[in-house]
Amino acid sequence: MIKEPAFAIMPIGPRVEAFPAKRPVRTTIEGRLVTLMPLDPQNHGEALYEATQGEAGDRLWLYLFDGPFTSRAVFEAYLQRAAASEDPLFFAIVDRTLEIALGYAAYMRIEPVHRAIEVGSILYTPSLQRTAAATEAMYLMARHVFEDLGYRRYEWKCNALNAISRRAALRLGFTFEGIFRQHMIVKSRNRDTAWFSMLDSEWPERKANFEHWLDPLNFDQNGRQRTSLSVLNKPIGG
Repeated sequence: MIKEPAFAIMPIGPRVEAFPAKRPVRTTIEGRLVTLMPLDPQNHGEALYEATQGEAGDRLWLYLFDGPFTSRAVFEAYLQRAAASEDPLFFAIVDRTLEIALGYAAYMRIEPVHRAIEVGSILYTPSLQRTAAATEAMYLMARHVFEDLGYRRYEWKCNALNAISRRAALRLGFTFEGIFRQHMIVKSRNRDTAWFSMLDSEWPERKANFEHWLDPLNFDQNGRQRTSLSVLNKPIGG
């Protein structure tokens, strides 16, 4: 009888096929309401700058690593750096009817070997906030991660004080995992970070919920939702 080595009877995770996921590249992802396309300062800069001005615009940058920006030139320099970056990899969120950028988001902390990736650096201008287009953008990014690139873990992180972002993560179907205390120093302030994730095993149900919510039949003649995405993604017993 062959004696198993000591480590063989110790708790250890299940075996996983150890192939890498694909790295995201600059591509165009089309939806019904929005198109995700590589961030381009020349094509998207003016609309994004104008939509982030004033007091309401300044509030958009409160929990982000950058901004607000003192001038169009400073904003342009920031967009040039963002557009050239590989990680984070930025995509503009372009309204298909208006054909202008209403925001952007990025894939970041890209780890193909572990098949883990994060969505972050999300900027929704006021006209994009709380719209079906905003939700569709997040659906398209998640679908691309799981179905095209082959990731097994999709992350969402935010300042633990950012209640709006934390509610959004739960609404979109991410699971809260905990708080990393004193995780960062951002704009000379402490940041505790709230961590959320979505797994490939959860994606089929999350996808169905996204598509149910985004279906035009889920909205009445005044554009009011019939069933909320939060209800669809609410954990059993939650």
